Amino acid sequence: MNKYSLLILALFLTVVVSAQNDSVQNIYQNTASKLLSQSKGLTLGGYAQIDYNQPFEQSTKHNGELDVHRLVMLLGYNFNSRLQFVSEIEYEHVQEVYVEQAFLQYRINNYINLRGGLLLIPMGIINEYHEPPSFNGVERPYSDYYIAPTTWREVGFGITGNIIDYSLRYQAYVVNGFNGYDGSATFSAQNGLRKGRQKGAESYMSSPNFTAKVEYYGLKGLNLGLAGYFGSSQSTALDGLQSTDIEGNAFADSTVIGISMLGFDARYNSKGFQFRGQLYYTQISNSEQYNEALNSDIGSVMMSYYFEMGYNVFHSSKKIKSELIPFARYETYDTQHKVTGTLIKNDFYNKQIYTFGLGWKINSQVAIKADVQFMNNQSVKKYTNMFNAGIGVMF
Repeated sequence: MNKYSLLILALFLTVVVSAQNDSVQNIYQNTASKLLSQSKGLTLGGYAQIDYNQPFEQSTKHNGELDVHRLVMLLGYNFNSRLQFVSEIEYEHVQEVYVEQAFLQYRINNYINLRGGLLLIPMGIINEYHEPPSFNGVERPYSDYYIAPTTWREVGFGITGNIIDYSLRYQAYVVNGFNGYDGSATFSAQNGLRKGRQKGAESYMSSPNFTAKVEYYGLKGLNLGLAGYFGSSQSTALDGLQSTDIEGNAFADSTVIGISMLGFDARYNSKGFQFRGQLYYTQISNSEQYNEALNSDIGSVMMSYYFEMGYNVFHSSKKIKSELIPFARYETYDTQHKVTGTLIKNDFYNKQIYTFGLGWKINSQVAIKADVQFMNNQSVKKYTNMFNAGIGVMF
C-alpha cells in the first residue's frame, strides 16, 4: 500500500469517526430516480454539458476545443403507482445519438422493485450520478472512462430496493457482457474496457454477467457503496461454432476474458466540507491467451482510485444561497497494474492526474466550472497540462 492509499484510508477513518453519533440518513438521487419518485403520468427531465478544453505547455501551441458535449432528455411515464418506465436519450458532440437508459420498473412493495431493460451498471459514483452539476470538475474522472467505462449500460433484468430500517439500498442485475471480440480485439491497455461496451445497440450475448451494489446511508452526510461485476466477455467467434471443431473452439476460447471487478466508493458532506473517494480493482483471467491470439496488451489486473476534497465557501452565509466550491482531486489508474505471460508491463499506462478547480453552483441544478489538470505517467516524467471550463445543467 503506497502513501496515497494510506492517506485515503486515514481520510476515510476520520470521516467515519466524525459521523458515528449521527443517525440522519443520506440518500443521493440522479435524474432517473427523481422521475421514478414522481406520481404524475408523463415526466420530463434532462441535463446538458458544454465544455472548453485547452491543452497548454511552454514549448508548443495548441488549439482549444469547444464542444456541446452532451444534451440529454429523460422521458418517463408512470402507468400507475407500481408500474413505471424511464428512458434517457443523449446527443453527444451534436451529431451522435445514444440511448443511455430504457427500463421498466414494477414495485412489489417498499423493499423490492423488479427492473428490466437497458440498465446502468451500478459501479462507482459517476456511472449512476453523471449529471454535470452533481460532480466537481468539468470532465468526469479518468478511471470512470477506462476502468469502469461511464456511461456503462447493458440490457438485462434484476431487482432494486431500499431497506429503510437498516439504511441500505441495493441493486442486482443479470446483463449481457462486454463485446470482447467481433473480428478484432476490443480490449487494450490504451483503452481499457471502454470499447467493449455494447450499449444496447443490437447487443449479443454468449454468456450472462452479474452485477450488484449495496449502499449504506445511515450516518449523517455519509454514503458508502460496495459494488461488484462478474462474468465473461462476449465473442462473435462462439456464434455457430460446431462442438467438433477443435481448432475453432480453441481460438474462440482465446477471444474471451473473465472479468471480476470490485468497486468501493465513499461520499461525505458536512458543514460545507465535501469528500469523495473511489477504488476499482479489476482482475482479468485468460488475458495471456487473449493477447497472444489477438495481438493485444490488456493487463491481468487493472486498478484505479481517486480522492477529492472541496469546500463550499458560502456555507456559513445566510444570505447567499449559491455554492462556491474550490476542490482538489488526486487520481491514478493503471490498465496494466499486473500482466501475465510474455507481456512486459508498460509504465506508460500507469497514469497520475492532479486536478484543481472551482465550481459555482448557482443552484443545485446549474453549475459553472473551471479547472486545470496535470497528468503524467511512470515511464515519462513529464506533465501534460489541460485547462477546462464548462457549463452544466440538470432538471
